[in-house]
Amino acid sequence: MTFFDIKNIAEREMELVNPSSPEKVVRAGWAAGLRPGLHVIEFGCGYGEVLALWAQHFGISGVGIDIREHACERARRKMSERGLADRIEIVHGNGAEYEFRPRGFDVAACVGASFIWGGFRPTIRAMSRAVKPEGRLVVGEVYWSRSEVPPTYARGESHPVPTEAQLARMAREEGFELSYVLHSNVDDWDSYEAENWRSLQLWLEENPDHPERHEVLAELRSSQDEYLTYAREFMGWALYVLAPGQG
Repeated sequence: MTFFDIKNIAEREMELVNPSSPEKVVRAGWAAGLRPGLHVIEFGCGYGEVLALWAQHFGISGVGIDIREHACERARRKMSERGLADRIEIVHGNGAEYEFRPRGFDVAACVGASFIWGGFRPTIRAMSRAVKPEGRLVVGEVYWSRSEVPPTYARGESHPVPTEAQLARMAREEGFELSYVLHSNVDDWDSYEAENWRSLQLWLEENPDHPERHEVLAELRSSQDEYLTYAREFMGWALYVLAPGQG
């Protein structure tokens, strides 16, 4: 069973697949200056909830790219059901390889998917090529919320996790200002994690004889252990709105 297969199971009842809320996503769109007529690109769009919310609240059009065919199918159904299919295109593919028109978008977003390029800084660099000179970026990113993170926990992460001060510094060094921030609270985190766990647990109950059942059980237990041991205490997540630099 692949990583994406397990994600499909864990997220089967979720629409917004990050520790945030629809209200905060809409607020991020407001902070980015979204309005009718603007064109948005989202890398790693998942089930298209971010684009759908922005289209419904601000009247934007756009395109979302995701590497999971399953996610794209769900996103397309959503756009059709909400009457947005004529404004939001969903593309199945690798976001890092998607050939967009340079400077062709007003806003570029990557919400919880900076792994596409390997981190926050390369994500800013890649997306900056997609937006107009006055364009904004919206990035959802994890960070260490405390400075005294035990080294054992820090080493356990597959990619280096920055502090918020480091995120702000990287944004400035790449030619952007940190314009607006929407932090996730503990309830956002708890709800996101618990919904993942519930879906994994339900799948295990529904598939007692599945040959790869042990992999799903391992994912359930490891995600719980990680979150309850250190992530809930030491990790934060936020939506960052980046504007062109002023320095």
